[in-house]
Amino acid sequence: MRGEHADKATRARSFGAAAEAYERARPGYPDAAVDWLLPAGARTVLDLGAGTGKLTRSLVERGLEVVAVEPLPEMRERLAAALPQVRALAGTAEAIPLPDASVDAITMAQAWHWVDPERATAEAARVLRPDGTLGLTWNQRDERIDWVAEVGEVMGGATAEMIEVEGVEIGPPFGPTEEFVTDWERPMDVDLLVEMAASRSYVITATPRRRREILDGVRRVVEADPHLGTEFDFPYRTHCFRAALPP
Repeated sequence: MRGEHADKATRARSFGAAAEAYERARPGYPDAAVDWLLPAGARTVLDLGAGTGKLTRSLVERGLEVVAVEPLPEMRERLAAALPQVRALAGTAEAIPLPDASVDAITMAQAWHWVDPERATAEAARVLRPDGTLGLTWNQRDERIDWVAEVGEVMGGATAEMIEVEGVEIGPPFGPTEEFVTDWERPMDVDLLVEMAASRSYVITATPRRRREILDGVRRVVEADPHLGTEFDFPYRTHCFRAALPP
């Protein structure tokens, strides 16, 4: 078990080395998901585990006062450069550098599976105002489509990134967890898809030989499909969860 936790921590830290690829290749989040995550009347939002600011951008576009917390300096620096109006702080979900009852909502995109959920839930409850919400979201490849499933088989995965999005529960002191799913597509070409695969933690930390096998395999899947061409739409399912504190 100790080795498993150490491996997970190593993979979590690995994103810093691929911050540039992460920023270029990872998708943002669809408007339907962002709007659903935010409670009515929210004005101050904490984007937790904000990375390079993929979700943070959408929050800023909605005229909200946004604070971003990100543990990895390489990711945080890219966020700060792209969004100078956002206060970008070093911190983690288990140790949020904000005072009690200071934000209306917390969002966390593509990151809850890296944290200690019990400690992170307690910290989220501490910094939220009464009736505040914690919202979690993940983009996932839509592997109901055959060629996308082939890409997934080639890419493989790691325990730390095998996210079970069915039945996510945020838990006390929050109320019931609500769920929302939306399907969407992102314009892409094969080079961007390969770079996106390269930004996965288990690819970053793989041996050079294994990494090349994965990336070459992803390229072959796309180039072998006569229906895709040089540019194509990559399908996603975005899963969202939210729960509110008592008023």
